[in-house]
Amino acid sequence: MSEIAGKTRSRATADDVARVAEVSRVAVSRAFNPHASIKPEKRDRILKVAQELNYTPDVAARSLVTRRSHLVGVIVPDVCSPWESQEIDQLTTALQAEGFATLLFKTRTDRSMDSQLLTYMKGYNPDSVIAFTENVGPEILGQILDRAVPIYVTYPHEETSAENPQGQRFDRLDVVQRDGIDQAIALMQGFGARRFAYLAGDPHASASLEREYVLRQVMAARGLGEPLIVPGDFTYDTAYRATINLFRVGDGADAIFAANDVSAFGALDALRHDLGLNVPKDVKVVGFDDIAQSHWKSYDLTTVKIDLDERVRALVRLILRRLKNPDAPALTETIRTKLVVRGTVG
Repeated sequence: MSEIAGKTRSRATADDVARVAEVSRVAVSRAFNPHASIKPEKRDRILKVAQELNYTPDVAARSLVTRRSHLVGVIVPDVCSPWESQEIDQLTTALQAEGFATLLFKTRTDRSMDSQLLTYMKGYNPDSVIAFTENVGPEILGQILDRAVPIYVTYPHEETSAENPQGQRFDRLDVVQRDGIDQAIALMQGFGARRFAYLAGDPHASASLEREYVLRQVMAARGLGEPLIVPGDFTYDTAYRATINLFRVGDGADAIFAANDVSAFGALDALRHDLGLNVPKDVKVVGFDDIAQSHWKSYDLTTVKIDLDERVRALVRLILRRLKNPDAPALTETIRTKLVVRGTVG
């Protein structure tokens, strides 16, 4: 019986792999580290032998030595909406390329988190946690995380300092929304829009509330007065019904700024199919996010873009910077928005 065939009967060790592959034990360890310098042909040979021997590194044992779990927790309020699913997919891919696995945790509908899930998270001892909801605050995560510093995505009115309120320990990705919103309002105003409606998102989400705040500031600066606020929740169906009510019960509008692209889709379909209005001739519509479906010909949506590639790169940088310097003060990355012009304004 060959040595490889024999070793598959019991759990192989790194020493077994090193002996069969005729390399050092250190080389075996390096072959499983995507950032380690090792010749590609040697790495391929070691990984091939490891597969034949059914060997996998003992991550738990390694983490005791390195104090690194190579796990990143991600807390999200939703996993099936287009923006969240696209971001999770891209973020997971980027983290795996850096040698991390992802732990996904979903909040309750009010964006709070079950205490038992927090206990599970603590047990995994993640290297980092990205919280896409402000309801699970740093004062909560600080109680259950060991050395990990959580990362929050925030939507400030303008660029801010790296200092956190009340000295709370967390890192931030700041998304500055004003540029894109100002460009959107300027475009609609330039095409004659005067009565603006804001089709709001989830009232529990700071992203929607901050979007509304910036919209009010921009409109006031342009002499447009107050927007009409139409309650929403980021979903297609709610936006569809709200748009019909806006025109059949209310006084309507000649411009709709939606809190996200999915809400804009609902507004567009209501305007075109139920209300018989022309977009953009009768009503101009702008969304927010620039999800993959926004360029589909059925919608061809003008929207304020958050560059997903840039956003994911910034989050990964925050993780790597923090691991490199665990005791550093609050770390911040900043990205900005811009308008993508398509066919719903013009």
